[in-house]
Amino acid sequence: MAQAGYIRAGIGGFTFEPWRGVFYPEGLKQADELAYASRHLTSIEINSTYYSSQKPETFAKWKAATPEGFVFSLKASRFCTNRKILAQSADSISKFLNQGIVELGDRLGPILWQFMPTKKFEPADFEAFLDLLPKTQEGLKLRHVVEVRNPSFVDVAFVRMCRNRNVAICVSENDRYPMIPDVTADFVYARLIDGSDDIPTGYAPEGLDKWARRFTEYAQGRCPDDLTPVDRTAPAEQPVDVFSYFIHEGKVRAPAAAMELISRVNK
Repeated sequence: MAQAGYIRAGIGGFTFEPWRGVFYPEGLKQADELAYASRHLTSIEINSTYYSSQKPETFAKWKAATPEGFVFSLKASRFCTNRKILAQSADSISKFLNQGIVELGDRLGPILWQFMPTKKFEPADFEAFLDLLPKTQEGLKLRHVVEVRNPSFVDVAFVRMCRNRNVAICVSENDRYPMIPDVTADFVYARLIDGSDDIPTGYAPEGLDKWARRFTEYAQGRCPDDLTPVDRTAPAEQPVDVFSYFIHEGKVRAPAAAMELISRVNK
């Protein structure tokens, strides 16, 4: 196998009552749930940061509860992305980045900038937004990923705009939104929502095998063979890390799906 990056799998958040007694053992204290989750998964996407700011001590507490090598991704504040003119997001972006995320240190993974399905691709404005995203925060490297959900973004110009800035495009498994599978950064970010709580492992074995194969190809820096990139003139392949999250549908079984995927990759 060609040289490859590391594949992580996780869930959205770590506080969810239906996980108690299913993923979390009976009797486990709620205060110990993050420590437990971070020792069975390799990443967690924090969604609460989309709705409100957190305190620096909260980020420090999350870091202290997790083992070395574990990584969080953070969903950026909705006030940065839910606006008519994205070029005017500078103050909101600064407020989000300065709330204390640097306390995560080496636990800080990608930052997800999610856009409403009604937000269309306006090249000049979106380019201005991307140029507002800093590469570092107080000396800590930042990795950015955009989740766009309007068909107008299926555009070579958008893909190249992101690639030129080392910004990943979220690979979204969602029939309602376009899937843009191109590799545009030194990492790949995927959100998988088609799980089912009726399946103990969240996804059927063939579905898990499919995504494990895709992520193995992505880790080698190439778009999977069964997905069609928007830009067919992609640069030479380089190993990239992969961040994958089981989100939304089948949420009760999402941790099981993530653990099953972990067992299939990085071999």
